[in-house]
Amino acid sequence: MTIAPEAGTTTAVPVPSQSTYQTRVADYWNAEENPVNLELGKIDDLYHHHYGIGDADRSVLDEPDPVRRRERITAELHRLEHAQAELLADRLGPLTPDDRVFDAGCGRGGGSVVAHLRHGCEADGVTLSAKQAEFANEQARKRGIDDQVRYHCRNMLDTGLPSGAFAASWNNESTMYVELDLLFAEHARLLRRGGRYVTITGCYNDTYGRASREVSLINAHYICDIHPRSAYFRAMARNRLVPVHVQDLTAATIPYWELRREADHLVTGIEDTFLSAYRNGSFQYLLIAADRV
Repeated sequence: MTIAPEAGTTTAVPVPSQSTYQTRVADYWNAEENPVNLELGKIDDLYHHHYGIGDADRSVLDEPDPVRRRERITAELHRLEHAQAELLADRLGPLTPDDRVFDAGCGRGGGSVVAHLRHGCEADGVTLSAKQAEFANEQARKRGIDDQVRYHCRNMLDTGLPSGAFAASWNNESTMYVELDLLFAEHARLLRRGGRYVTITGCYNDTYGRASREVSLINAHYICDIHPRSAYFRAMARNRLVPVHVQDLTAATIPYWELRREADHLVTGIEDTFLSAYRNGSFQYLLIAADRV
């Protein structure tokens, strides 16, 4: 049994619990210094590792001053990604400061901070990247919330955190790095009865058949394995998670990608692939909220 760490510590799972693939994923995120993650987070020290939703203010593209244009585009993209984090926090259910929540695949920790600021709850985030966990814990210390918001370098499939201790848990664009049955089994173990699980994820639309060329390119870009939409609901049913809300965010995320494509200082080369996949219907951006029974 793993003993829960003290606040603000970075803890790691034993090496045998990580596969070769997971080691590759950890190496990728330990080395990652992408401006689209770092520059946006510098605005308010909320570092998200996901995309955005909502109507974009495209007037930022008309800014004549090149420096000011970059700043305005960066701020607008961050506003859209923060709106996505707030939407997820809205779906976690009625939480109180006495509750504890779990952020699986927490990245540099922005989602856990959003949930804490919204609900006053304690939060534990888990990432395979020791670098990300250290960064996130330092951000929590700077905010003076490290006694309530903690990050751990662990495997989200085998966290060592206590069973039934969490009122809510989530994955924000991290389910494509793991097997869904193993993931949902761990969430079901961690959640108390009646607890809420939420995921926001890209999934391929299997009514179209197998994964499209665009989905394959996204997999290669992020070293991930995007799941078909139907796999989420089958795996939830096998692991005592009953969907209570499903929301298609595909149309809502397209403005983010259209704006990001115009951000010369932030593009990664995958923007057109995402837009093509969303527009041809082979790829969807979903929010799924489920209760643990």
